[in-house]
Amino acid sequence: MFANFLIGLREGLEAALVVAILVAYLVRIDQRQFLPRIWAGVGAAIGLSVLAVVALQVTGQALSDQAAEAFAGFMSLVAVVLITWMILWMARHARTLKAHLHGEVDNALARSSWALVLVAFFAVGREGLETALFLWTGMRATGGGVLPLLGAFLGLATAVALGVLIYRGALRLNLSRLFFWTGIGLIVIAAGVLRYGVHELQEVGVLPGKDNYVLDVSGVINPDGVVASLLRTVFNVVPTMTALELIAWGGYLVVVLAIFLVVIRRPLPPSTAATPSASGEQGAGAARAEVPVS
Repeated sequence: MFANFLIGLREGLEAALVVAILVAYLVRIDQRQFLPRIWAGVGAAIGLSVLAVVALQVTGQALSDQAAEAFAGFMSLVAVVLITWMILWMARHARTLKAHLHGEVDNALARSSWALVLVAFFAVGREGLETALFLWTGMRATGGGVLPLLGAFLGLATAVALGVLIYRGALRLNLSRLFFWTGIGLIVIAAGVLRYGVHELQEVGVLPGKDNYVLDVSGVINPDGVVASLLRTVFNVVPTMTALELIAWGGYLVVVLAIFLVVIRRPLPPSTAATPSASGEQGAGAARAEVPVS
């Protein structure tokens, strides 16, 4: 449940901030009459995300058991690639996100106000599709059920509430610090999803080493106990792992965490340095900078 809550919170907050930035900018430049275009794009993006979850679920249920395992394995790998790209992209571009979106709005208004629908659709739709795929693979990996879905909804609801409060000026968050810690959390979760994907592909013979177990702590951690259940549902790790599972899980953690820490601490070029945030802090680094919406 916690893993899905974190996914919903992080991805939902990014989408909420995108919407808040777009709406605030249109209000600031006195173009309120075009706000319905933004909401139309947001609605279409949400609809596409829901359809993606339904399509994944229907496809998984329509396949044979072996084919469903292979499908879940491949989709897990795709989800890890997408979420990793998103984490690293946001680590690098969070400080210039507002300026980028303002430019997109200006370009859309210069062409046609209806282009705002596409601006909102693509900006929010990317987050929605990533969320749909990552949540689906996460729920598959943890055995499904109501709790993972509830966690995702709670995370999304929290993100929407935070987005509204930030837009109205009722809440000031150091968003870059929040993205820093949630980014680390998502990397840990993604490592578990990668391990699960490797496991599923080994089970159907796509990857070798199905019986080559090199980690077995089932004597210490009962596979059916509370601790094992928590490890599986939160981090997607299990008491026994094959060599390939362990390499994929540990290698991903080490490599991606190292890249993430390098990228997020890299200073911006002088021409794109962030302006002071709403709380008065200077945007000199992603660990301290904020992302104001207006």
